[in-house]
Amino acid sequence: MEAARPAADEPEVGSGQKRKATYADLEAVPSHRVAELVDGELYVSPRPPSLQALAKGVLYGELDGPFDQGLGGPGGWLLLFEPELHLGEDVLVPDLAGWRRERMPEMPDVVGFTLAPDWLCEVLSPSTAALDREKKMKLYGRAGVRHLWLVDPLRQSLEVYALEGNRWQPLGTHTGQAQVHAEPFTPLRLELGLLWQR
Repeated sequence: MEAARPAADEPEVGSGQKRKATYADLEAVPSHRVAELVDGELYVSPRPPSLQALAKGVLYGELDGPFDQGLGGPGGWLLLFEPELHLGEDVLVPDLAGWRRERMPEMPDVVGFTLAPDWLCEVLSPSTAALDREKKMKLYGRAGVRHLWLVDPLRQSLEVYALEGNRWQPLGTHTGQAQVHAEPFTPLRLELGLLWQR
């Protein structure tokens, strides 16, 4: 399986330095790929495999009703599937993102969001795990995202983090069939087994 990696064909500038990738480079990537600008480099990833797509879809479905729509839950959130985030010079595409309605009362009509989300979720795959855990996690913290979930369908795990100061603090790792009340969505009892159920 191909890993997310910097694009190999970046033009060189001057004394052996790579030129900084631009949004035009990102737009040139075929639509069946996921493209991101991370620390001035263009990263291209394959679309997620089936187990990752399933976990992402189920998780979105579990959160959308009670938190975005307010059906059987507190509401107060705007949740999106794979939004394009423009955080400074970085352009990132998390699997799921959420903004508290008090910060984003209505959905703007934009290609990329410049307001950092309050919560993000990355569904790890062998091709994206290193990028998600290393560079993207640091950038999310630097942008002020308060909550981060890492879901790993192969390990059947959910890692929950909260930003304290400028560091990610682990709040817990939950596995298998556990039933979880995870920040910032603690009113929901999330049945992890649903994310892995085929």
